[in-house]
Amino acid sequence: MYKANDIVTYSTHGVCRIISVETRDFSGTPAEYYVLRSENDSKNTFYVPTDNKNLTSQMHRVLSREELDKLIKAMPDEKFIWIEDDNLRKAEYEKILRSGNRQKLIQLIKTLYIHKKKKMSENRKLRSADEHFLKDAEAALYEEFAYVLDIPKEQVLPYIQQLI
Repeated sequence: MYKANDIVTYSTHGVCRIISVETRDFSGTPAEYYVLRSENDSKNTFYVPTDNKNLTSQMHRVLSREELDKLIKAMPDEKFIWIEDDNLRKAEYEKILRSGNRQKLIQLIKTLYIHKKKKMSENRKLRSADEHFLKDAEAALYEEFAYVLDIPKEQVLPYIQQLI
């Protein structure tokens, strides 16, 4: 269980601080909620029921610097997860984004980046949905990396490239 002042990533919402754990009545029945505030935009507050495993499974403690470096160094060995069927690919990639699983996000970014390069060599473009998945996955991952490294998001990619 998380507690006040823990720093977490929450689904596609990025790095958040747990402000408190409170009982609220949003639907006629009081329940306990994590109150999260975005570290990048203090206007964004999220209420996550503590007993909802689907939502709490989308919350992860922010990586340590050592965990982050280990994850980055393993990037070249990550497998591709390209799915030919557009509908199946969309469903799977949305699931990955919601999960916040860093390894899967890396696989997604790597897959879409390689596929994008292939398309460019054929003078074609990546489908717009795939382009959005790539941008969303990079934003989610790079926000956490920037937070952990205490650098601007624009410096995350050079940091990754330097390690691998």
